[in-house]
Amino acid sequence: MNRFAIFAAAAVFLSGCASLDKTGTDASAKAVAEKPPEAPDGAIRAVPMPSAPLDANKTISRIIFASCAQQNEDQSIWDQIASENPDLTLYIGDNVYGDVYSRDPAMPELKAAYMRLAQSEPFSRVRAAAPMLTTWDDHDYGMNDAGGEYQHKEYAEALFDYVWAVPEDDPRRSRPGIYGSWTIGAEDGKRVQVIMLDTRFFRSELMPTDERGARGKERYLPDPDPAKTMLGDAQWVWLEGELKKSADLRLLVSSVQVISEGHGWEAWKMLPAERDRLYRLIDETNAEGLIVISGDRHAAGLYRKKGVSDYPIFEATSSSLNLPVSGFRSPDEEPYMEPGPNRLGDMYQDANYGILEIDWEAGAVKVAIRSETGETVLSEVVEFDALR
Repeated sequence: MNRFAIFAAAAVFLSGCASLDKTGTDASAKAVAEKPPEAPDGAIRAVPMPSAPLDANKTISRIIFASCAQQNEDQSIWDQIASENPDLTLYIGDNVYGDVYSRDPAMPELKAAYMRLAQSEPFSRVRAAAPMLTTWDDHDYGMNDAGGEYQHKEYAEALFDYVWAVPEDDPRRSRPGIYGSWTIGAEDGKRVQVIMLDTRFFRSELMPTDERGARGKERYLPDPDPAKTMLGDAQWVWLEGELKKSADLRLLVSSVQVISEGHGWEAWKMLPAERDRLYRLIDETNAEGLIVISGDRHAAGLYRKKGVSDYPIFEATSSSLNLPVSGFRSPDEEPYMEPGPNRLGDMYQDANYGILEIDWEAGAVKVAIRSETGETVLSEVVEFDALR
């Protein structure tokens, strides 16, 4: 999970990346077998949080996407989201902040965080209002900035499946990682494919910066090592198959940013060979209608990258629901504005969520970032013809 430099003085859940003990994988797997997520650990018991059922035949036109909600902070933004009457909600990472600083393989901190979220009445109203699809980022994976080396990842996955009520027959249950894909809409010309990537379970370790805190080099540096991976071999093979499927609008959900160039936090830019591979795959599979959705940054932005596919790649980042960067800035401090060669306009640094409003008749989608009161603060209309 990336951080702006001003986060250094924030609470412990926003502190710098902790060093990880590379041992303990066997203990984590044993914990899954001996104490499944539904079993209580003392007073801590995770509970499932199912949403409204997903109707794969329904034509959808309003999709919410959002990330980064601290379970102990104000939850009222969820009521604003519910008032949007979405057809679908995408909850795309850092869905809680449950970093397991205790190193306990039963992950009591993450369970407690999920329990707290389950007690949120506004969040319950959103889950009841529309189907919700989820992926994770680092703080609901179990450790700040963690990747494939994380020692408790098997238990984190079992807990994710339980809490988000992943059906027993869902393909995500039968393979490592939580990546998944859904095609929604039976009517020809009005089908939405949602591809949710797992950028944690398989990801190689990132290259530490040589100048911690420096603009553009805050935490990490791009690592040219072609052996390093973002998705892992199996997920890459799966993604190729998904991109070849027919869809009229295709949402590629990555918990960390893909296109952004102007910072030194976690992003696809830190594994440039993998990002180039993604661009090539989009191009080679002729994956039309693709828009990238991301979170993680505690600020929002819209981005466009030309020259990597037959059409420009568009990305929308929404973050954070209740933990924005503005909350860690003193009143007299200038807003943080990173360089953005691919960014369209400014970043938005207060609490926010994203919305896609699809006009099937006009063949266009309005991608917008909205404030906690529902005001549109960033927007771009993307025509389907521009994604072919």
